[in-house]
Amino acid sequence: MSVYTSSPRRFLSTIYLLFVVLVCYCCCTQVHGFSRGTVHGQSVWKTTTTTSTVTTRFATVSSTSSQESSTAASDTLTLFSPCKINLFLRILRKREDGYHDLASLFQAIGFGDTLELTTTNIDQGKDAFTCNMPGVPVDDTNLVLRALQLMRNKTGVQQYFQANLIKQVPAQAGLGGGSANAATAMWASNELMGRPATLEQMIEWSGELGSDITFFLSRGTAYCTGRGEIMTPTEPPLPTGTELCIVKPNIGLSTPSVFKELNYDELSELDADNVLLPAFLNANGVENVPSEYYVNDLEPPAFRCVPELGELKAKLQKVPGFKHVMMSGSGTSIFCIGEPDDKEAFLKEFEDANERQVFFSEFISRNEGEWFQRP
Repeated sequence: MSVYTSSPRRFLSTIYLLFVVLVCYCCCTQVHGFSRGTVHGQSVWKTTTTTSTVTTRFATVSSTSSQESSTAASDTLTLFSPCKINLFLRILRKREDGYHDLASLFQAIGFGDTLELTTTNIDQGKDAFTCNMPGVPVDDTNLVLRALQLMRNKTGVQQYFQANLIKQVPAQAGLGGGSANAATAMWASNELMGRPATLEQMIEWSGELGSDITFFLSRGTAYCTGRGEIMTPTEPPLPTGTELCIVKPNIGLSTPSVFKELNYDELSELDADNVLLPAFLNANGVENVPSEYYVNDLEPPAFRCVPELGELKAKLQKVPGFKHVMMSGSGTSIFCIGEPDDKEAFLKEFEDANERQVFFSEFISRNEGEWFQRP
């Protein structure tokens, strides 16, 4: 009788232990597999803990290392902040409000900054901002902080952030670096807030911050009019990978100072809508667009402000390998379509830490629903 009662108990104990071991094994396997999947995920990001699952759909981050760091802290997003060039820039008229109506074809390029945005305690009541580049304002005048406040005002979501801007784009370059930072902050904060705003709403709101910000919410190529805030996206964008070189003299030039020197009698007579825009969109590559269509009405006044700019452009036009050379925006950067045939000799002549910087880049665009990636 004792043997009969003992065996079932031993048998049931063994079954119970096996069951516990099996359950523990399955749980560990699921958690391990889920975490590995997270590191290599692209559109849906999840972080699993013993108590809950937090899911955040991030836009494309700038690099694999950034993806891994974002996975470890699901409230941090690191994004590339591209800059732009103006393939043509026509000044049409001065407006009653003191601004100028313009018509310009903007193109995003793969040279830019990096913005790291992290959610902070709502009770903090303000955003924090840091930047590696001396001279960049870190108070409420900074466009990144203004963009974050704009998103709170418009969406009603009272989320605050820690923003760290890693800058490479020089100031007063005509490349739209600050505007791109603001647009990137709008996109990133919208992602971290849970997407309370649509892209169309952000495009509409961006004009309150500045003229060029709206462009950076396009897919990479856009025809901009008004002050620059009226954007007509080009679908599809111009082909990516078109090579260019940017030469930036260390001297800066403010936009108001350039417009102060503007002579309206010098403005181009080429029609932006019917001549310039079709020339770029219908060409088989921007390198094949006739040189006379590379028009920037701000070049003459900028060259009067800084005569060295005109001299630099003339030298760059003689470099073998460059198809077209023109100043971007209100300067002082000059972009060159193509690459120098002898890059080593080119850098030896034009790259000088005391006088100018040289950057090689290319045209970029982004996919629908994703942000720009560094090439």
